[in-house]
Amino acid sequence: MKGVIRLAALTRSYGTTTAVDGVDLEVRAGELITLVGPSGSGKSTILRLIAGLDRPDSGRILVDDVDVARMPAHRRAVAMVFQDYALFPHLTVLGNLTFGLRVRKVRRAEADQRARIAAQRLGIGDLLDRYPDQMSGGQRQRVALARALLRDPSVYLLDEPLASLDAPLRFATRADLLALHRELRTTTIHVTHDQHEAMTLGDRVVVLAAGQIRQVGPPQQVYDAPADTFVAGFLGSPPMNLVPGGGVLGGDATLTLGVRPEDLTLDDAGRIAATVEAVEALGSEAILLTRCPDGTRLTVRTGPRPGVGPGDEVRLRADRLHRFDAATGRRR
Repeated sequence: MKGVIRLAALTRSYGTTTAVDGVDLEVRAGELITLVGPSGSGKSTILRLIAGLDRPDSGRILVDDVDVARMPAHRRAVAMVFQDYALFPHLTVLGNLTFGLRVRKVRRAEADQRARIAAQRLGIGDLLDRYPDQMSGGQRQRVALARALLRDPSVYLLDEPLASLDAPLRFATRADLLALHRELRTTTIHVTHDQHEAMTLGDRVVVLAAGQIRQVGPPQQVYDAPADTFVAGFLGSPPMNLVPGGGVLGGDATLTLGVRPEDLTLDDAGRIAATVEAVEALGSEAILLTRCPDGTRLTVRTGPRPGVGPGDEVRLRADRLHRFDAATGRRR
């Protein structure tokens, strides 16, 4: 099966800034992986290196065992979808879809037929005569995806394609992307800064920071067993509570203890005393911001009606603790 990608010791710097720092990664054929991390972590740079829009300083980029690191972009069997859609404003949807095919000398009749099939697959078959400024953001993104489909690549590269959509449309388009991937089973690398998107889309999640991979694994595994304090603090909304030395959670000076907000429970018999400072009522749940007598702040996720308010004294029970080395931040 085509579409196996291997990155080996991949490095790219811009002046004194190292954007990608010795990245090693294998993406299996037909897999959808998500690259997630803060701004500047190297996510989009990795995508651009695979696509051929940039060249590495060192390392290898193997697609189906062929090193493409120095190969021109147009010769790589990849299709990239950008955040800003990159549609030609003076061309209709049909014109945008057939443009690349015509450049590759595909006959007009065949190009039109293939474009119409791709448009139907993405649910935009009735928009072929419209121009980009006559469509919504979601419709324009579907055009960009349909255009990528027409290349029939070994690999799809998606660079934050949903970032500019509003929340309801982003949710719907995310479901469409998953359905499309299940149908095509084409290897896909999806870059996002949205951790919910990364967790729900990816067969595996790759967490990046400062150009390096911090953890790779299935979404639930990465969430349940973060490799270090960075991953623990980055994944999760609200993020994991991290207490150096353990403090009110126990432990000793060699440890940093962590507990997810959903693993803290209001319990009159709990051993952790705290004062509620604020309550964020979110409808389906509530987030309590609490402070312990030693100054430690703990965030607690509860049901929609916790029955407490600012100023109330509460007791908390920690149901599941995570242990990290205080010096290295690595999981113990």
